[in-house]
Amino acid sequence: MRGVTGRLMLLDTASLYFRAYFGVPDSVRAPDGTPVNAVRGLLDFIDRLVKDHRPDHLVACMDADWRPQWRVELIPSYKAHRVAEEHPGGPDTEEVPDTLSPQVPVIEAVLDAVGIARVGVTGYEADDVIGTFTARSSGPVDIVTGDRDLYQLVDDARGVRVLYPVKGVGTLQSTDEAVLREKYGVDGRGYADLALLRGDPSDGLPGVPGIGEKTAAKLLAAFGDLPGILAAVDDPRAKLTPSQRKRLDAARPYLAVAPKVVRVADDVPLPDVDTAVPRAPRDADALAELAGRWGLGGSLRRLLDTLAA
Repeated sequence: MRGVTGRLMLLDTASLYFRAYFGVPDSVRAPDGTPVNAVRGLLDFIDRLVKDHRPDHLVACMDADWRPQWRVELIPSYKAHRVAEEHPGGPDTEEVPDTLSPQVPVIEAVLDAVGIARVGVTGYEADDVIGTFTARSSGPVDIVTGDRDLYQLVDDARGVRVLYPVKGVGTLQSTDEAVLREKYGVDGRGYADLALLRGDPSDGLPGVPGIGEKTAAKLLAAFGDLPGILAAVDDPRAKLTPSQRKRLDAARPYLAVAPKVVRVADDVPLPDVDTAVPRAPRDADALAELAGRWGLGGSLRRLLDTLAA
């Protein structure tokens, strides 16, 4: 990671191309009839993001491993319901719509030819790449994701916010600590503890049975963080209901491992990449070939014009 000064924008790329895929009709096709709705939708997303937020640096963060084995070893149910095919010793295949899978290599090739830094690290999810870039950045950071897990990185003091697509990418919720406190009763630091207590069916995280989001927020307000809550379970004077005490005590094995699973890593070995927003394509010939083959048309032209401006 070369010297990053100025505003850094980090894209949770898979989250955004999934949204593009479902938000753009699959009648958007290449000359040979192949759907390219996710490709063109993502290019339109990036165009709008750069136009509206003017980052100095831009990284498309990738899932080199969407279900890392080290997380599965701690919580076997982690994303288990999304496995299409298991591969012992390697990343499992994620269940992805049939017409989206072939678009992913096209997305990667286009990003590379445009010159947008694209970073995935073996054994880690895009969230972990985002967490590490955020930890190492000295300037403000905009994280663009449809995944609320990354709310844990929000930090007003460091200028770290999450731009969360509410409708397409034209309507983004700029998520700072005030938004988190209003919606969830916690700040960025508290969001990971809230998430692991309430659980998350979409990630296969069981949570603590009987402890929903509101109860989790109240417990965190009363006792500060997860260690504070567990200390209260051991303190007969602490103001916990008998059922809360019983449920939290029974969940200790889960609560011992859940923080490592839920919290994004901030120590991923990042490659040395040039993160500066490209003003001209890195490989104009390759880009012209991709544009013609896949019919990228106005989506690509608009993005290139925005990057050059």
